Amino acid sequence: MNTAPILIVPGLRDHVEGHWQTLLARELEARGRSVETVPPMGREDLNCARRVKAIDRALDAMAEPPIVVAHSGGVIMFVHWARTHGRPIRGALLATPPDFEQPMPDGYPTIDALRAGGWLPVPRQLLPFPSIVLGSRNDPLGSSKRAAELAESWGSRFDDLGNVGHLNPASGFGEWAQAPAYIAELVALRPRAEQILTRYAQRAPSHY
Repeated sequence: MNTAPILIVPGLRDHVEGHWQTLLARELEARGRSVETVPPMGREDLNCARRVKAIDRALDAMAEPPIVVAHSGGVIMFVHWARTHGRPIRGALLATPPDFEQPMPDGYPTIDALRAGGWLPVPRQLLPFPSIVLGSRNDPLGSSKRAAELAESWGSRFDDLGNVGHLNPASGFGEWAQAPAYIAELVALRPRAEQILTRYAQRAPSHY
């Protein structure tokens, strides 16, 4: 169980060498962990369905159900995937989801652009796997209260990280020391994880 593979789901950004998700993937791979990363697509192509397909392609490359580590818009992308796909997931760490249903700062997509891209409404269905949502008290892209509301609707545990901005390089992250501990906590949720693995072993080949 301690070697559960990891799927990294970035947000609406291009590849950032110093982002904590990039550094985490490198660290885990150096320890021999299996890691797949959904290729970042930036803010120009806002087609949510294409991003959902990218998640599914990444999962195709994984030999067993992973722990998902999603950040920012990647959280919303992943819950859209979970709404329409039945592949088993061992657990999900969902860090600082943005509030796509409120206007965001200049330079970020508008509500109209997100709606046209298929991001809205944000799914509220219960997630069928263990999950932890992380909120920030001073996130410019979404309040901690909003993150807590999303966590409740998804059936996730909510953790308030305090004043960590958007948990990105602009907020000082860089390395994020808590990430491995959260991953280990999700791996340790054995009863639900073992049910997921049983589903995985019994799946029809065409359904992963």
